[in-house]
Amino acid sequence: MSEHYFTADPNSDFKPGSFSTRLRGREFTFLTGAGVFSRQRVDPGTRLLLENLALSGVRAPLDLGCGYGVIGLVIAAELPEVRVFMSDPNKRAVALAVANAARNGLANVCIKEGEGFEPWPSQTFDLIACNPPLRTGKATVLGLFHQAAARLRPGGSLWTVIRTAQGAKSYFRELEKIFSTVELAALKGGYRVLRATVPPGP
Repeated sequence: MSEHYFTADPNSDFKPGSFSTRLRGREFTFLTGAGVFSRQRVDPGTRLLLENLALSGVRAPLDLGCGYGVIGLVIAAELPEVRVFMSDPNKRAVALAVANAARNGLANVCIKEGEGFEPWPSQTFDLIACNPPLRTGKATVLGLFHQAAARLRPGGSLWTVIRTAQGAKSYFRELEKIFSTVELAALKGGYRVLRATVPPGP
């Protein structure tokens, strides 16, 4: 059986690598390896999501399915006074995310291994960023979106990115059933960035 980036404990040879890139005006270097998502570069969807992410006023962000750490570490660099939560089911990806936090001098992160929201049994967030594992199936992805809505603080938002060819319009309609407000935040290169927000508090 072949491995995927969402395999919990990859057995493939590690084949370490690294690359450097510029994101939101800052330079980052990422250590990568086989068995993780987009190991040779920041994928276009993640890059588009980061280019459009609204971070003003954010105090409790979660990078859900963080891979080797791109989204969460970019947030941590931009919000040095904020603790950024990051998690992924892939043990190898989590180890790389920890190494990448150190490599980029970012200590304001909390990185855990686990499926979905299992690592965060009681925590709530005001921003959840997720490049979803579409290959796990629509039911799994929608389950994550439902859980995200329940874990967001009043007025908080889920930011996600999905290819139009992989059902972004359908996911938009599903998000409208879960969240009070859903908007198309960006559209570029066949990718759609969606922002889904829960109602504000009283």
